[in-house]
Amino acid sequence: MIGIDAQRLLGRIRELAAVGRDSEDRLIRLAASDTDKQGRDLFVGWLRQARLGVAIDRVGNIFGIWQSPDNAGQAPLLIGSHIDTVIDAGIYDGCYGVLAGLEVIETLQASGFSPSRPVAVAAFTNEEGVRYTPDMMGSLCHAGGVSAEAVLAAIGTDGSVLGQELARIGYAGDREPGFLKPHAYLELHIEQGPVLEREGVPIGAVENLQGISWQRITIDGAANHAGTTPMSMRSDAGHAAARIITFLHDRARASNGPTVATVGTMRFEPNAINVIPARAVFTIDLRDPDEQRLQAHEAALAAYLEELEVLENVSISVERLARFEPVLFDIGIVELIEAAAKNRGLGVRRMTSGAGHDAQMMARLAPAAMIFVPSAGGISHNPREHTEDAELVAGANILLDVASELANRSGRKWLSSIVMC
Repeated sequence: MIGIDAQRLLGRIRELAAVGRDSEDRLIRLAASDTDKQGRDLFVGWLRQARLGVAIDRVGNIFGIWQSPDNAGQAPLLIGSHIDTVIDAGIYDGCYGVLAGLEVIETLQASGFSPSRPVAVAAFTNEEGVRYTPDMMGSLCHAGGVSAEAVLAAIGTDGSVLGQELARIGYAGDREPGFLKPHAYLELHIEQGPVLEREGVPIGAVENLQGISWQRITIDGAANHAGTTPMSMRSDAGHAAARIITFLHDRARASNGPTVATVGTMRFEPNAINVIPARAVFTIDLRDPDEQRLQAHEAALAAYLEELEVLENVSISVERLARFEPVLFDIGIVELIEAAAKNRGLGVRRMTSGAGHDAQMMARLAPAAMIFVPSAGGISHNPREHTEDAELVAGANILLDVASELANRSGRKWLSSIVMC
């Protein structure tokens, strides 16, 4: 049984982790930034060292393609994730999956393996959605969920235009998004949650992924003196915002299920200690793996906002930022992941992904699934994000086993039907 080169994989993870450090040693590689360029350059250099064909599409998605004259006409197996980060990030999120995909290809090359179809690794643009929205932008565009023109026209939080920034850093490619039509898609990722560590299971076979609803709420009240305005005569946007946050929290807790609700950003105007807020602007992140439940929560929130306008004497407007339905991954690939784990003597459990990933977009194009490895303390999007080296290597070896199986299967009959989202 062959295995990946552990030192090469771990070394590359740490080398990429050093790219994008600011003066406070925070890791920040926002999409299409100068530090993103540095990370991209390093990754492309590794692709060329592995003698892979490098293709970059118009929205900056990078593909390293291993093919031969014998299989060049076949749809490739695609392995992917992303290398952009959040602000003050950990070193594994996304990067582990991309670098493990490259490692799998190099291991197969060195073993003399001759796949019946090409194998490719992808680094998708702007998965995190920190500088530009929506998140998972590059894979969404590749899957046909948004046009390249809309992506390139996206305005960043700093006022930049994504298309101009990609051109500036040299990653506005010439291929059309979606040019590569995969036979199947695999993504290896840290769990970003506590389940695997808590249960002592080293491998997660991800069978589904939560739906995501992002909204921006704007509440308009009236600014007034904090000391002279009676409580009964206020139009307090700040208090109305607090009530909405509490409503979401209580509803998610009362569901006794996987529903989660988060208010991650908040801004008051005029933002003065002695002035009643005239405006509150905040975001809502609502998630559930069941589409009907997610819709019910959205409907309940909308009804509550209408009620609150009257109760608090405010005006409330809602802007939809992103909406993705839950995704069911391909059961055939999930079973391959389970079989590979058992073959290597590793415990495995099926699970739901609470976070969004490029795999949910690629599932629109091809059978797809994900492999999870544990996250220490369930911590991610944080410099304390950590997975033990042995766990990283184990996950990469499962990716290797599943990829070698998929790369040598010629038909699609073994794959279950694709669930469109």
